[in-house]
Amino acid sequence: MKFRIYLIAAVVAALFVFPLVGAGQREGYTEENPITNVPGSLSDFEGNPVAVFAGGCFWGVEYLFEQQPGVLDAVSGYTGGTMEFPTYRYVLTGKTGHVEAVAVWYDPKITNYRELAKFFFEIHDPTQTDGQGPDIGEQYLSVVFYGNDNEKAIAEELIMILEDLGYDIATEVKPRDIFYRAEGYHQDYYETFGSTPYCHVYTKRFL
Repeated sequence: MKFRIYLIAAVVAALFVFPLVGAGQREGYTEENPITNVPGSLSDFEGNPVAVFAGGCFWGVEYLFEQQPGVLDAVSGYTGGTMEFPTYRYVLTGKTGHVEAVAVWYDPKITNYRELAKFFFEIHDPTQTDGQGPDIGEQYLSVVFYGNDNEKAIAEELIMILEDLGYDIATEVKPRDIFYRAEGYHQDYYETFGSTPYCHVYTKRFL
């Protein structure tokens, strides 16, 4: 009798656990949600570099970066997790390890990585440890994903500057990982619906 109960429990658990992984992998890989590239080497846009930042809901981060001079394109996506081909409904659980992030392609003749990184620290709250604004969860944490040693050094330097100014920075600095483009309805969200970010606003922090 006990064995039968354990067996039934195991089957029920499998039905809930395995679909989370398998279905996500199948569902995520579509034309609307392609893998952008491989770890550490997101494709350049016509020879122009790309930076990757996570600062809460990607709608607001993408929107504000797209207003910046020199930014050629900003794309919302998922990165830093373990699940292959994640989709929004799985990332939203906070169990895939991904954060909502934005890949920012820019023209180095007009702007540079340092200016973009400074802007990143000024459009979200880098001191919040559990998410961003009302969005709470692992998927909304603040992270700089560096693509090389120079980007890492710049991010760490800016954090030191902010800490010297009295900020208790929660932003993590991690090597760039696989970046998955988010579903189409997440791209240019605020522009599409004619609204503005609800928890992202520019706040000057650097002197």
